[in-house]
Amino acid sequence: MQLSTAKFGLSCLALALASGGLFACSSDVSNTSESTSTSVSSKNADNVMPSVQPSYFLSDGLVEPISKVSCSLSDGSTGECYKIVTENKPSDVGMGPWCPSNIADDASKGGIWLESGEVHDVDGEFVKNLAEFYGDSNWNMYNKTTGEIIKTSTLEECVAAADPRVGPEFRNYCVECLPEYVEDLTDTFYIPVTPKAAESITEFGGPGPQSRGPSVRGIAFNGVRFDAPAPVSNILGAYTLAPFDDAGGHINSHEGYHYHAATGLTTKIEQDDGHAPMIGYALDGYGIYANTDVEGNEYTDLDEARGHYDDVRGYHYHVDKAGNNNFINGLRGVYAED
Repeated sequence: MQLSTAKFGLSCLALALASGGLFACSSDVSNTSESTSTSVSSKNADNVMPSVQPSYFLSDGLVEPISKVSCSLSDGSTGECYKIVTENKPSDVGMGPWCPSNIADDASKGGIWLESGEVHDVDGEFVKNLAEFYGDSNWNMYNKTTGEIIKTSTLEECVAAADPRVGPEFRNYCVECLPEYVEDLTDTFYIPVTPKAAESITEFGGPGPQSRGPSVRGIAFNGVRFDAPAPVSNILGAYTLAPFDDAGGHINSHEGYHYHAATGLTTKIEQDDGHAPMIGYALDGYGIYANTDVEGNEYTDLDEARGHYDDVRGYHYHVDKAGNNNFINGLRGVYAED
């Protein structure tokens, strides 16, 4: 699958753990300093501490201007946070499509699926061959006569098919929840104005209620949150498929639109020294950058949270490969508990 990177002009203005979404600003903002990478430690994580920049967030979609408020932090202290309230809809790249309608549809009619570290186009052929793909003859998500793919078409069907306790009547459904189902949802986030290293990294658990720390990982510059890994085993266990669009996002009725992978389509801030571009902020205020540098090289000195330090950007994170259904593995800094 080829994902083209859109160019956006800089037009920005002026995060709550309500399971959800963060905003970002336009791309092509340059950082002109030289970079020197070193191994991260709690000792140097605060040597260079770039503050969160509200101007990086795209103004479209903000419910109200970004403001500073007092917040309770995870280390028991009180600090100053940016309060960011968003409409949870991207203004830089469209949402969908997710499920193709017929097994004859090409990749432009569907989204993507993340499996075993790889990104797969969800075209008609992919849906047709699910039984072969997963080695399980119980997959049968299309009409053998017409080729029509069986998918949700109403809010009620979206909610029922996305339920982990989905009944047999929604087995073998492609789950497609649409933007009009969640038009009134907003997200509120609180992010420390200046990041502060914690005594130890808060590591995330896996998908679901067993996860530790906040479920949201961070926020993209377009205001959509970087979420915890999608519970793929639950989805597949019900013989359902819940594709992501090409930007790595999909919708559920509780959290609205959110990302499970960084595919390179959202607004980014390019770095003049060849470093990976910045794509958003983590909940602790440290920057989140793309997986690879401009030459396509992955970073090899990341800590267990997927972060490291350099003298330009300070401590910052690099997202996981898109196919891994993951962004970062933990938080190096303290985060708001509001």
